[in-house]
Amino acid sequence: MIGGQLVRYALTGGFVTALQAGVYWVLAQLLGVHPQLANVCGYLVAVVTGYVLHGRFTFRGHGSRDRPVAQAVRFGIVSLLSLALNAFWVWLCVERLMLPLWSPIPLMGVITPVLVFTLNRQWVFR
Repeated sequence: MIGGQLVRYALTGGFVTALQAGVYWVLAQLLGVHPQLANVCGYLVAVVTGYVLHGRFTFRGHGSRDRPVAQAVRFGIVSLLSLALNAFWVWLCVERLMLPLWSPIPLMGVITPVLVFTLNRQWVFR
């Protein structure tokens, strides 16, 4: 069962991560929005999309859906952790190390999703 979830998570999470990174990139690079604000905007788009797609596709048939409000709150907490981690990547790469605006995207696309999958599977969609 976890193998199927991992594949579905990779597909869904890849799409959601690309969506978040795309919003971040367009706002920060093309429109000149501050990188942290661009990150928050990308997060807002991704969190709504991710909750719907992960609940209906990635973790379908996993755990109980009898407490949707509690589940939504847990998803919100996990998503805020992902926002904080991605904000850290932006700060570290762009502001602290003075790397290009694209430099946090690989970290957003690899490290953050691993943490989020684990928390979603073990705590949110249990």
